Amino acid sequence: MTISTLGNTVVHQWFANQSWKPFPFQEEVWEAYSEGKDGLLNAPTGSGKTLALWMPILIDWINKNPDNYKTKTNNGLKLLWITPLRALTKDIKKSLQTSAWDLDVPWLIKVRTGDTSTADKLLIKKQMPEVLITTPESLHLMLASKDYARVFKNLECVVIDEWHELLGGKRGVLVELGLSRLRAICPGFQSWGISATIGNLDQALEVLVGEGNIGKNNVIIKAEIEKLLNVKTILPDEIERFPWSGHLGLNMAIKLLPILEESRSTLIFTNTRGQSEIWYKKLLDIYPDLAGNIAIHHGSLDREVRDWVEDAIHEGRLKVVVCTSSLDLGVDFAPVENVIQIGSPKGVSRFLQRAGRSGHRPGVASNIYFMPTNSLELLEAAGLQEAIKRKIFEERTPMDKPLDVLVQYLVTLAVSDGFEDKRTYKEVKSSYAYRNLKKEEWDWALEFISTGGETLKEYNEYQRVDKIGNFYKVTQKRVALRHRLSIGTIVSDPMMRVQFLRGSNLGSIEESFISRLNPGDIFWFAGRGLEFIKAKEMVAYVRKTNRTNGIIPSWLGGRMSLSTQLSEMVREKLNDFKNNIIKDVEIEKLKPLLDLQQEWSAIPEANELLIEKVKTDEGFHIFIFPFSGRSIHEGLSALIAFRLAQRQPISFSIAMNDYGFELLSDEEVDIEHAIKNGLFNVKHLREDILQSVNGTEMAKRKFREIGQISGLLFSGYPGKMKKNKHLQASTGLLFDVFKEYDPDNLLIKQAYNEVFRYQLDEEHLRELLTVTGRQKILITKPEKPTPFAFPIMVDRMREKLTSEKLEDRIRKLQVELLS
Repeated sequence: MTISTLGNTVVHQWFANQSWKPFPFQEEVWEAYSEGKDGLLNAPTGSGKTLALWMPILIDWINKNPDNYKTKTNNGLKLLWITPLRALTKDIKKSLQTSAWDLDVPWLIKVRTGDTSTADKLLIKKQMPEVLITTPESLHLMLASKDYARVFKNLECVVIDEWHELLGGKRGVLVELGLSRLRAICPGFQSWGISATIGNLDQALEVLVGEGNIGKNNVIIKAEIEKLLNVKTILPDEIERFPWSGHLGLNMAIKLLPILEESRSTLIFTNTRGQSEIWYKKLLDIYPDLAGNIAIHHGSLDREVRDWVEDAIHEGRLKVVVCTSSLDLGVDFAPVENVIQIGSPKGVSRFLQRAGRSGHRPGVASNIYFMPTNSLELLEAAGLQEAIKRKIFEERTPMDKPLDVLVQYLVTLAVSDGFEDKRTYKEVKSSYAYRNLKKEEWDWALEFISTGGETLKEYNEYQRVDKIGNFYKVTQKRVALRHRLSIGTIVSDPMMRVQFLRGSNLGSIEESFISRLNPGDIFWFAGRGLEFIKAKEMVAYVRKTNRTNGIIPSWLGGRMSLSTQLSEMVREKLNDFKNNIIKDVEIEKLKPLLDLQQEWSAIPEANELLIEKVKTDEGFHIFIFPFSGRSIHEGLSALIAFRLAQRQPISFSIAMNDYGFELLSDEEVDIEHAIKNGLFNVKHLREDILQSVNGTEMAKRKFREIGQISGLLFSGYPGKMKKNKHLQASTGLLFDVFKEYDPDNLLIKQAYNEVFRYQLDEEHLRELLTVTGRQKILITKPEKPTPFAFPIMVDRMREKLTSEKLEDRIRKLQVELLS
């Protein structure tokens, strides 16, 4: 069916005025929307996804109001545009507003996020715009407002941008619950998701449209556009045959200068905030002329600082920006010509997403340079390019009924207009995340928010919601205030604001870092040297310093793990090398290291598991190389150590990276005998894991996050946040009380389940052990630690030595190994 309407004519004329022509996928979306369908749009970065979803809404409006679409105002909220990043809102608003003005559609387009001022929020509430751009958290804050149904009564469409980024996390569950409520109070609106690279599109659509709705008037539309992508690896002049993480990249930093000089604007992506601070400092050290033309951007910097950087990129006033994932989603920076990725991004989709920040326009190539931070990352560089060529992308696994998010959501509804038991249960079950929610689990959640549950029912503080028959409502102002301040699922270590003694805010750093500083200590933050003066309440006061030898803050959760898809590509590249197939410049460059590995030990083929036994002055080392990513190796190494210790009384030091792990002991282990007797068996897996990694302690740490999301733990009021030690004490006390007196508490069970499912990845661990049982076990006994083993040893030393002493120790080791 072809659309032939006034709206379609007006929009096509607008495209012609821009010297553009709509892509077939854009017109396909427009047609599907006109037919009342829900859907998921999958298209490359920078291909026109925003216009694909915005134009059909305008077409529909013009068609319904042909005589007065240019003058009709105050129409109420028509479109809700949800985005995962506040940084995206400015670009989205500009794109939507510009085209609306060009088409003479006088719609108001507003942004409501955590950065929106109170005054602007009141203006929005007083007169709802036709389009509201917001985040999952702000949507739930709106649901926590009185008479919220009136706000959404005219809603016609909800667009969830970057759906792949939300899917698989608790923020995505917030979106699911929000959609379930909106469908109940304003049925008939259309819901569309926008996604770039993702491996499970069918499931992503199912989560978006809700349980039981798949196939009912919904569609997946794929843009058949081959985005031009130029990937180039920055090769080292010489290969370190004994590599270690983070060292090579900084030594090669000088190789970035020609790229930076020839480019109008370059984004340099690092994987952590700490690395962005290090690289910003390094580039200024080797290229002082960049001063004034280089900036830093990450999530811990003050909002005003980030806004300034984003505006400066847009306007072409910055030549270089060193950043993190804070800029790797959908932001349209037209001046950016090149992207540089420092170190492996650990995932194919993340690499593509970052590459798309350059050439962010249809028909323009994206350029990305890969800078390895150790020699072995050349394997990942080759693997990334192979995966992109074959369109192998990571999947995002949806979460299954996180009860902490459900509890928070129920209090949100109770804070506003209240909710009725049976009707709301049916709504919640219509979401994909809670499709399997049992009635007894629902009843437990209701009891928990109204009485505190079996254990806490004697404490008024936990009786947050009043039950009136089958109706639930919050009547206490204090409960309502505390809840609104706590809405959201992003939980981190308590943050301390970093502020000049007489001046502006710079951003925030985790309290655990600030607590280790003494007055006079120097640290590097926001791209400058700072002297710590004092801490008062939750503010760290600092002054500028010209000293440059300060420490770099490290934030929790900094290390990412190699994705399953990329680890498979790495194994494939090693398998090819073993069979004398070399088709990548990266593997050719890595050949001296791989030859030495083959000479001293072995390179495993796809059906082999390599184990190395080495004796040094430190003791007896066992290195095992599954190539399955750090997170899997964390659980597997503890499991293997536990099982070996069951056979003979022994203790191990454990270290790991994305390729393998090390067990170091002071006596030899008969691993061959252990393998024959079921070392890699999947029997009693969960019980053994629980004992091997101190699962109770891990669950207690996970419970802190769950406790904050569910409202059990209150982190404090703005400017008066609770200190980390107080939150830890409260967490430990509640966890121990529940475990002893209420072992069936569902939040305790959730803590254990999240440890097994997400932190230790029990499912993949089980799969790995099953595969290992079918593999050929290749045990070698090299005289010295091999190139594969060396970086794991360095990671173990890193925990004990300062960076200076570590470098000295590594150089000595490298000399010894090559002698």
